[in-house]
Amino acid sequence: MMGNRGIVLLLLVSLAFNMYLLGPDTITERFEMQGDESSQQTNDELREQLEECNQSLQACDLQLEFYINRLLEMESRSDVCPLTFLGNATMQAPAVVQRIELIERGPFVRQTVTEEGAMLDVSVEMVPGKGRVLVQTVPLMGVVFQDTANIAVSLAQERTGANLTQNDVIFSIMATEEIPGVDGPSAGALMTVLMISSINSEQLNPLVTITGTIDERGNVGAVGGIIEKAQISKETGKELFLIPEENRLLEISSVSERRVGSIVISEGESEMVDAKSYIEEEIGIQVEYVSDLDDLMEHVFAD
Repeated sequence: MMGNRGIVLLLLVSLAFNMYLLGPDTITERFEMQGDESSQQTNDELREQLEECNQSLQACDLQLEFYINRLLEMESRSDVCPLTFLGNATMQAPAVVQRIELIERGPFVRQTVTEEGAMLDVSVEMVPGKGRVLVQTVPLMGVVFQDTANIAVSLAQERTGANLTQNDVIFSIMATEEIPGVDGPSAGALMTVLMISSINSEQLNPLVTITGTIDERGNVGAVGGIIEKAQISKETGKELFLIPEENRLLEISSVSERRVGSIVISEGESEMVDAKSYIEEEIGIQVEYVSDLDDLMEHVFAD
């Protein structure tokens, strides 16, 4: 604001100086001096110059009036609060829960770890503030989402052109139970979409969910637990599951056990399959690959 004010004042001074130099008194003096020379041609030239100066003065007067009004307008707006954004958005995000089970067999105790899907409610709210990015998790999940949240806010500002320095952005991640196995970065793509939706006031499609990290350039990166996340997405009524392009190849493992006397021997086999084909056939939810923020934008908004 001060920069604009300075420019206007400089223009005012410049216009006033030009008006002084071009003033009719100056031309009149030159006209009177030439009158003694009884030169009709010179007098005609001076009359033309006087007419041109009058026209220039009229133009300067109009410009001066414009800049004075502009300066008064800026002064009247100097006490107006900076622009802030108000908005919110919510989307369900699939996560993976690790379950640890202890199996006792006689004097021996065996630990097994299983993974299953869980849905989180992730929301963002923009309120007047000081440019802070805040994260709260309910219940406490033991995972740091802060770095991911900062990247999401930065990308959303870059994409939309919004300036959130006069806002606080609050991310809330809620689950029905404590989920210590959630990996914060895996919600990065979804959190970025939430920010853009909130800034632009665009409605998200509730039948779509996302998993994937995101970096400062807007690239969506690979995550784990694709099968478990697809299953919980299907069970909670989602129809479209967006996964990273980097997760295109999916390793499917199978374990068989055989007993030799009192000893149980486990044998595992694995194969690589196309994730989209496998999930759509075996789980029954539509899958699309995404590699960057542009890909995400094509699928997440309501029609």
